[in-house]
Amino acid sequence: MTANPLSGPPPAEVPLPTAPLVRVIAQVRFPIVASVEKRDFIAPFQEAVRGEYGVMRQESANNLLVNLPGQVPVEVRSSTVWRFHELGHRWRVTLAADFMALETSAYTSRQDFFARFERLLVALEQHVQPAALDRLGVRYIDRLTGSPIESLAAYIQPALLGTLGTAVGPLARVAVSESLFDLPDENGQMRARWGVVPGNTTIDPNAIEPLDERSWVLDLDAFRQGERAFVAGEVAQEAVGLAKRCYSFFRWSVTEDFLKHFGGAP
Repeated sequence: MTANPLSGPPPAEVPLPTAPLVRVIAQVRFPIVASVEKRDFIAPFQEAVRGEYGVMRQESANNLLVNLPGQVPVEVRSSTVWRFHELGHRWRVTLAADFMALETSAYTSRQDFFARFERLLVALEQHVQPAALDRLGVRYIDRLTGSPIESLAAYIQPALLGTLGTAVGPLARVAVSESLFDLPDENGQMRARWGVVPGNTTIDPNAIEPLDERSWVLDLDAFRQGERAFVAGEVAQEAVGLAKRCYSFFRWSVTEDFLKHFGGAP
């Protein structure tokens, strides 16, 4: 177990073939580019991403809530949001006048995800040309169900269990904690939420679909904000750094039995 997951080098990755990772999101915010709402303006961006995300849909943003890593869902001010996805609907890109996001429920590796994200950043830089980067966020959401819920102490470190690691733990219907941490190495912050939620309940309906059974959730949002130059390659590197910080916290949170249960070889 890492002494301090919020600074220093991250641990070596342990691939988990059956990881309980339900969603990963990476997102950039930038000053408003009003022309994004125009179909003719967006066409070159579509061509740049169409090989991977061939389906494009135009959606009205009226009453639309969007997941932004590091903060609660916010209502989009733009009147148009462009959605791009592949036929399996496992990967989705969202582009609006002031943000772009990539999200997936089919994460396989950090290398694959952030290679995709960098290609999107390059397309954004070339065809939308944001004047600056206002905010970068990376979010990982894990969820345990089934037998691990009955033996949380075997899978989750005591620092995160709290009362769930005591005799009253099995009787807890809801036990969710939230903390906001500074990330000194990344000049950013991380919002972490974890705990048990009952069936047909979720801590974020826009990112975590409710299940009909009790579950334990670990939701990590790492982000950096502040106006700076938008350079696709540099933004991609920052995003990988935030992802590594999320991984450090994840590894600090779980036991070796957790890694073994999901196919890892620690």
